[in-house]
Amino acid sequence: MAGRQRQRASRRRAGGRVLLPALLLCLCCRAASERIRYAIPEELGRGSLVGPLARDLGLSPAELPARKLRLSAEKQYFGVSGESGNLYVSERLDREEMCGESASCSVSFEALVQNPLNVFHVEVAIQDVNDNAPTFSKAALDLEIGEWTVPGARFALEMARDADVGSNSLLTYELTSNPSFSLAVTESPDGSKQPELVLERALDREKQSSFQLVLTAADGGEPVRSGTVQVRVNVTDANDNAPAFSKSVYEARVRENLPAGSLVLRVRATDADAGSNGRVSYCFGNVPHGVRALFSVDSESGEVRTAGPLDFEEKSKYSFGLEARDGGGLTAHCKQAQPNTDWRFSQTQRPGTSGSQNGEEGGAWPNNQFDTEMLQAMILASANEAADGNSTLGGGTGTMGLSARYGPQFTLQHVPDYRQNVYIPGSTATLTNAAGKRDAKSASSSGGNKKKSGKKEKK
Repeated sequence: MAGRQRQRASRRRAGGRVLLPALLLCLCCRAASERIRYAIPEELGRGSLVGPLARDLGLSPAELPARKLRLSAEKQYFGVSGESGNLYVSERLDREEMCGESASCSVSFEALVQNPLNVFHVEVAIQDVNDNAPTFSKAALDLEIGEWTVPGARFALEMARDADVGSNSLLTYELTSNPSFSLAVTESPDGSKQPELVLERALDREKQSSFQLVLTAADGGEPVRSGTVQVRVNVTDANDNAPAFSKSVYEARVRENLPAGSLVLRVRATDADAGSNGRVSYCFGNVPHGVRALFSVDSESGEVRTAGPLDFEEKSKYSFGLEARDGGGLTAHCKQAQPNTDWRFSQTQRPGTSGSQNGEEGGAWPNNQFDTEMLQAMILASANEAADGNSTLGGGTGTMGLSARYGPQFTLQHVPDYRQNVYIPGSTATLTNAAGKRDAKSASSSGGNKKKSGKKEKK
């Protein structure tokens, strides 16, 4: 009897030892399955209340010292008060740093109590606030649109980014008003919106070469936040303008004794296009080889210079064409005419006279070799000044005149082919340019004075 009682007591003790771990396991499983949830907005300051954790766990303030409520988490975003058992914020909560662009964001950790040991799961959801404005990756977007582009063409613009989520990240776009452009927005399957610049009318670079626009992106938060970017449109050039010379004909007067490399004149052409299409270069047109041997043209400056010796007796006038070409291949042409400017002295017999030149008819012809050469030198000097455009002896720029010493006995008279003759009133004497020396030879054979030239005759 006593033995059976001892066996029953032993079985009861063994059963108790088996039952206690099972009860503890069930208790832990029950506690682990429970979850306490809170939700707070991001960016709450340190010490901000999250919730009454001890009360939500069923603990009274009197139990807290013995139960020793504490948190177990790798990142201590939160803390618990040992006196009140309240859960509070211990570190800054930035939802974008913690969860990026995820639609949901939460922090999970465990709350532990002792005596007996209990474990509770706690989850704090971090709600987004509109603390980020839309941004663009650049301060300005640069577009190049050719002036040949037809209206209706579209040009994709950069999409703005907003680090917030939900309605705080929903973007709308707006473009500054301009009659040449409008804004279109297309929505992608993923919900993102693509802004596009639409050309409303044809562009003309010569009228307006660039446009400055502003694209604004606004989010759907409260209050609304926005970001902007400049849209700079550069109108690229079509080669729709040919070069144009400032004159159709350029004239220059030069002396035959100019050294090689002397400046004859400078031509100038302009092109309303831009870039290479507006860059002008110069060259000869279709000219004989002899012209190229005597003259050169600088392709960049348009300067025409002498390249070889000029000989008045061989040719007294040159006329040739120059070409201006832009980078797109369009050309313009001008002509250069070189008047006769090599002046000589001669005596000829005027038609209808007796050829007498002894001064008896009231003439004032120089009566000796010295005076003859002196008058010749003055005529040559005056002609050279006229060729340079600096004459002060005559009636103004580009004219030839005589010293007052010989007036009023001598006068100047224009004749065709740039000739200027000096007539002596009451006499048959004539001072003329070099083109008249052929007349002088015929005059000498009929009794006139022999021609005296200020320049040695060519042999």
